[in-house]
Amino acid sequence: MDKLEEALENFDDDEFGADDESTLEWWDFDDPTEMVDAVAGDIQFIIESALDARGDALLALPASDEAMPVLEALAAKQIKWKHVSIIPTHDYLVPLDDPRSAAKKLATLFLTRGARVLPLAPDHEDYQMAGSAADARLQDQKWPPDLVWLGMGADGSTAGIMESADMEEALDGPAEKRAVGIMPDNEDTPLVTITKAAICEARTVIVLLKGTAGQSMLEMEIEQGATSMAPIGRVFADLSVPVDIYVEK
Repeated sequence: MDKLEEALENFDDDEFGADDESTLEWWDFDDPTEMVDAVAGDIQFIIESALDARGDALLALPASDEAMPVLEALAAKQIKWKHVSIIPTHDYLVPLDDPRSAAKKLATLFLTRGARVLPLAPDHEDYQMAGSAADARLQDQKWPPDLVWLGMGADGSTAGIMESADMEEALDGPAEKRAVGIMPDNEDTPLVTITKAAICEARTVIVLLKGTAGQSMLEMEIEQGATSMAPIGRVFADLSVPVDIYVEK
């Protein structure tokens, strides 16, 4: 996608975060296979640009069912994976052999390619302690991420930030905090997620959506900005980096 490559090449690292609003690019696809190929190719370009500029790359990726086709296509790319580190955007506090473990899904795809996959959710029964441990782990990483890949739930949740007593800490906690634990209101399994502050520090953000309804909802939440009731809207209100939004029609 020449337009995206030109935009990224012309975007100086020192300018990231300089504007009040993020640069949004919308990409529509009628063919799911074409979308998978395009997104995987664009992520490859982001990784290789980071490797050329700094010698390493850090990615925050989801491991949802919707993301898997792109992740599988990405893992098949000829990339210098040994210089790439990957963290989940969020993960349930479950054992690594649990089917819900994002770390296991990402490791299955990328460890075999030589990448470094870092579990986000440590082995803590207390989800708040797990969040603190995950934050400490991310504090030790080279920062910021070159890419954060976001999804969006039907309720406007994004990454693992969703309705809960812990949502405000994830959205408006200390700027230096990179991860928190969350006990969702509608689930019985706690999780750990990267924070809004961590997302907003990324050099690039991408979002994948399915259907025009999802696009309409995201457009509405972006327009509402800081007054949005949805986590995705409040994240976008503070984004000041390039954002590419891919929509499967």
